[in-house]
Amino acid sequence: MIVYPFELALTFYFAAVIFGVVEIVRHSRITERLMLASVALGFINHTVSIVYRYVEAGHLPITSPHEAASFFAWAIVLLFFLMEFRYKIGLLGAFIMPLVFSLMFASSLLSRDIKPLHPTLQSYWLGIHTLFAFMGNAAFALACVTGIMYLVQEHYLKSKHLGDLFERLPDIQTLDYLNYRLISIGFPALILAIITGSLWANSAWGSYWRWDPREVLALITMFIYAIILHARLLAGWRGRRAALLSILGFTFILIAFFGIKLLQKGMHIFS
Repeated sequence: MIVYPFELALTFYFAAVIFGVVEIVRHSRITERLMLASVALGFINHTVSIVYRYVEAGHLPITSPHEAASFFAWAIVLLFFLMEFRYKIGLLGAFIMPLVFSLMFASSLLSRDIKPLHPTLQSYWLGIHTLFAFMGNAAFALACVTGIMYLVQEHYLKSKHLGDLFERLPDIQTLDYLNYRLISIGFPALILAIITGSLWANSAWGSYWRWDPREVLALITMFIYAIILHARLLAGWRGRRAALLSILGFTFILIAFFGIKLLQKGMHIFS
């Protein structure tokens, strides 16, 4: 099995983290461009790695822990570039790349063996359900990061010690808006992931809902983001509270993503 594109992606993502830290500490046009170039080169190699594994396995490479962590990181970077194209917030990369690299590093430690597809996974629902889930989670990951950026910017405003980073971060109104927009994208994707997952479960096991640990955590996450949207639209919750709730919601996503596999419990364990 070819591993070089994956290793190159991991290397370029690590370089992006380093350039991102330098960019946060001491801004320069060169470090910003080097960071974005490293992310782009990493993403290209990452895409090649996923495509090659797809050809080798004959199905979307998201069924093993290694594949899932890698694909999650890929989805986050894809959405980051869409955000960068639309809003031109290069500094967002400095905040999101540590998460991307952490997912890729975790993926690199897991078995890369391609195993025969579990009978339950041999369904057209595999691609539909997982793509909704990963893109929704990627949107929530970026919402979490914009929430962190909001809290950083708010800290500068409250301390009244406005440094260089304050000048380069988007204003809190923009960050609050982006947080809302990302959750507005992620929430419908999460709903569709739950619905398609239920339809898949019914076709596979004859039941729409089995109270699987990951299903329960997905339901909790859905309620958290529903509360965020409801509180924002009806109760006027914005800013700090919305930022904190988006961080909390993504924490549950990470628990669902990694915790269930470590516990080895539930119907979502196939390998």
